Amino acid sequence: MDVGSIRVGGYVVIDDEPCKVVELTKSKPGKHGSAKARVVAIGVFDNQRREIVKPVDAQVEVPLIEKKVGQVISITPPSVQIMDLETYEVFETPLPEDLAPSLQSGVEVEYWRILGRTKVVRAK
Repeated sequence: MDVGSIRVGGYVVIDDEPCKVVELTKSKPGKHGSAKARVVAIGVFDNQRREIVKPVDAQVEVPLIEKKVGQVISITPPSVQIMDLETYEVFETPLPEDLAPSLQSGVEVEYWRILGRTKVVRAK
Protein backbone atom coordinates (compact mmCIF):
# COMPACT_ATOMS: atom_id res chain seq x y z
CA MET A 1 0.00 0.00 0.00
CA ASP A 2 1.22 3.53 -0.71
CA VAL A 3 2.07 5.71 2.29
CA GLY A 4 -0.12 8.44 0.79
CA SER A 5 -3.24 6.26 0.96
CA ILE A 6 -2.90 5.45 4.70
CA ARG A 7 -5.60 6.93 6.93
CA VAL A 8 -5.79 7.64 10.66
CA GLY A 9 -7.32 4.60 12.35
CA GLY A 10 -5.80 2.22 9.80
CA TYR A 11 -3.07 -0.33 10.46
CA VAL A 12 0.54 -0.54 9.20
CA VAL A 13 3.59 -2.67 9.99
CA ILE A 14 6.51 -0.71 11.46
CA ASP A 15 9.67 -2.58 12.56
CA ASP A 16 7.87 -5.95 12.09
CA GLU A 17 5.19 -4.86 14.57
CA PRO A 18 1.52 -4.23 13.62
CA CYS A 19 0.52 -0.70 14.63
CA LYS A 20 -2.61 1.46 14.57
CA VAL A 21 -2.13 4.86 12.91
CA VAL A 22 -2.94 7.70 15.32
CA GLU A 23 -1.43 10.68 13.48
CA LEU A 24 -0.62 11.43 9.85
CA THR A 25 0.93 14.58 8.40
CA LYS A 26 1.87 15.21 4.79
CA SER A 27 4.26 17.87 3.52
CA LYS A 28 4.04 19.58 0.15
CA PRO A 29 6.50 18.63 -2.58
CA GLY A 30 9.53 20.88 -2.72
CA LYS A 31 11.73 22.11 -5.52
CA HIS A 32 14.02 19.07 -5.44
CA GLY A 33 11.94 16.38 -3.76
CA SER A 34 8.65 14.62 -3.52
CA ALA A 35 5.99 15.04 -0.85
CA LYS A 36 6.74 13.27 2.43
CA ALA A 37 4.37 11.70 4.94
CA ARG A 38 5.03 11.32 8.67
CA VAL A 39 3.10 8.43 10.20
CA VAL A 40 2.79 8.07 13.99
CA ALA A 41 1.38 4.74 15.18
CA ILE A 42 0.88 2.78 18.40
CA GLY A 43 1.83 -0.93 18.55
CA VAL A 44 -1.13 -3.31 18.80
CA PHE A 45 0.65 -5.79 21.10
CA ASP A 46 3.15 -3.62 23.02
CA ASN A 47 1.48 -0.15 22.97
CA GLN A 48 4.78 1.51 21.97
CA ARG A 49 4.76 4.67 19.89
CA ARG A 50 6.52 4.33 16.53
CA GLU A 51 6.88 6.70 13.63
CA ILE A 52 8.13 6.63 10.07
CA VAL A 53 8.83 9.35 7.52
CA LYS A 54 8.66 8.25 3.90
CA PRO A 55 7.84 9.68 0.48
CA VAL A 56 4.10 9.59 -0.25
CA ASP A 57 4.58 7.15 -3.14
CA ALA A 58 6.70 4.69 -1.10
CA GLN A 59 5.26 1.28 -0.25
CA VAL A 60 4.42 0.23 3.30
CA GLU A 61 3.22 -3.12 4.63
CA VAL A 62 -0.35 -3.46 5.90
CA PRO A 63 -1.20 -6.39 8.22
CA LEU A 64 -4.14 -8.72 7.61
CA ILE A 65 -6.31 -8.78 10.73
CA GLU A 66 -8.46 -11.85 11.32
CA LYS A 67 -11.26 -10.99 13.75
CA LYS A 68 -12.61 -14.14 15.39
CA VAL A 69 -14.82 -15.22 18.27
CA GLY A 70 -13.71 -17.61 20.99
CA GLN A 71 -14.65 -18.85 24.43
CA VAL A 72 -12.48 -18.60 27.54
CA ILE A 73 -11.53 -22.07 28.81
CA SER A 74 -9.28 -21.15 31.72
CA ILE A 75 -7.32 -18.21 33.10
CA THR A 76 -3.81 -18.45 34.52
CA PRO A 77 -2.42 -15.04 35.55
CA PRO A 78 0.06 -14.44 32.71
CA SER A 79 -2.19 -15.93 30.01
CA VAL A 80 -5.70 -16.99 29.06
CA GLN A 81 -6.69 -20.20 27.26
CA ILE A 82 -9.24 -19.70 24.47
CA MET A 83 -11.17 -22.09 22.23
CA ASP A 84 -12.10 -20.82 18.76
CA LEU A 85 -15.86 -21.22 18.25
CA GLU A 86 -15.52 -22.08 14.53
CA THR A 87 -12.59 -24.51 14.44
CA TYR A 88 -12.61 -25.60 18.13
CA GLU A 89 -8.86 -24.97 18.21
CA VAL A 90 -7.52 -24.31 21.73
CA PHE A 91 -4.63 -21.88 22.24
CA GLU A 92 -3.09 -19.58 24.83
CA THR A 93 -2.67 -15.83 24.52
CA PRO A 94 -1.46 -13.13 26.95
CA LEU A 95 -4.10 -11.95 29.42
CA PRO A 96 -5.00 -8.29 28.73
CA GLU A 97 -4.83 -6.32 31.99
CA ASP A 98 -7.76 -4.03 31.13
CA LEU A 99 -10.10 -7.00 30.43
CA ALA A 100 -8.93 -9.23 33.31
CA PRO A 101 -11.86 -8.39 35.67
CA SER A 102 -14.51 -9.23 33.04
CA LEU A 103 -12.95 -12.50 31.85
CA GLN A 104 -14.12 -15.78 33.39
CA SER A 105 -14.42 -19.35 32.19
CA GLY A 106 -17.23 -19.66 29.63
CA VAL A 107 -17.22 -16.00 28.56
CA GLU A 108 -17.20 -15.32 24.80
CA VAL A 109 -14.48 -12.97 23.59
CA GLU A 110 -13.47 -11.35 20.32
CA TYR A 111 -9.82 -11.89 19.48
CA TRP A 112 -7.60 -10.74 16.65
CA ARG A 113 -4.95 -12.83 14.90
CA ILE A 114 -2.29 -10.59 13.32
CA LEU A 115 1.00 -11.84 11.83
CA GLY A 116 0.71 -15.16 13.66
CA ARG A 117 0.07 -13.58 17.08
CA THR A 118 -3.22 -13.27 18.97
CA LYS A 119 -4.73 -10.60 21.17
CA VAL A 120 -8.02 -10.57 23.09
CA VAL A 121 -9.81 -7.34 22.15
CA ARG A 122 -13.09 -7.44 24.07
CA ALA A 123 -15.48 -9.62 26.04
CA LYS A 124 -18.95 -10.13 24.57
